[in-house]
Amino acid sequence: MMSKHIHHHHHNEISEKSVKLLFLSFIINILLSIAEVFGGIVSGSVALIGDALHNTSDAFSILIAVIAFKIGNKKASAKYTYGFKRAEVIGGFVNLILLFISGCYLLVEGGEKLINPQKIDGTIIIWISVLALIIDVLTAKISHHDAQHNSNMKMVFIHNLADAFGSIGVIISGFSVIWFGLYRIDGIVALLIAFYMIFQSVASFPKIVNILMNAAPDNINIEQIKTSLLSIENIKNVYHVHVWCINEHDVAIECHIESDDTDTAYKASRLLKDKFGITHCNFQVESKSHEESCNL
Repeated sequence: MMSKHIHHHHHNEISEKSVKLLFLSFIINILLSIAEVFGGIVSGSVALIGDALHNTSDAFSILIAVIAFKIGNKKASAKYTYGFKRAEVIGGFVNLILLFISGCYLLVEGGEKLINPQKIDGTIIIWISVLALIIDVLTAKISHHDAQHNSNMKMVFIHNLADAFGSIGVIISGFSVIWFGLYRIDGIVALLIAFYMIFQSVASFPKIVNILMNAAPDNINIEQIKTSLLSIENIKNVYHVHVWCINEHDVAIECHIESDDTDTAYKASRLLKDKFGITHCNFQVESKSHEESCNL
């Protein structure tokens, strides 16, 4: 009997400087959201309040990225043997629920403003939205570099870019009120933001649920894995195959391999990493002829 362990690591970490800048962005975005809510109430603009809700959701996305980086660096313990990588997924799940609820609220308010338009102050809307646009662009710029090699940061970048377009929409709404007296445009912009928030939450929901349910990634086919493993010399059979996501990036597999040569596990681990991107492999290698087994 021989015991071996192989675990391929890949790093998707963001720099400490970026983490500090992101936390500062979170604080600024929360203050901006408060200003937008206050401005929306004073001006009577539901679109501005909607932008504040969306901005708040994305601010918490930034906070989740920061917390995930901090918690993700903690070492695995006797209780949390896989480490703390799913903290990011759980935070994302909570964030999606809040985003969906906010979108539904904005949908109702936007519809009411569209049916029964009320007079709003376009000047307040424009000034606060211009400020929001500047902050959204700066935050997007901060996350842009790390977005190229970290998917969590990529989501932060996309969210802030979407916020910037939302702010542009609210600015257009403000000018429409001042120049043409089109008060219904405020409700239309609010509905567009609401639809985007609801679509974003619903579209992202299955992926997070699949991770929490230990489902196999959509891009991995179990039968293809079996076929690939069986193509390795000395592997006679592959069964009890389980594939799941530890978090958004790391995929794990465990299975039984029938082989007379326990060293084939190394080849199997390398093949799965190179061909399927699976980084955590746990093999039970069983030899019928020599009655030996090992854990890898």
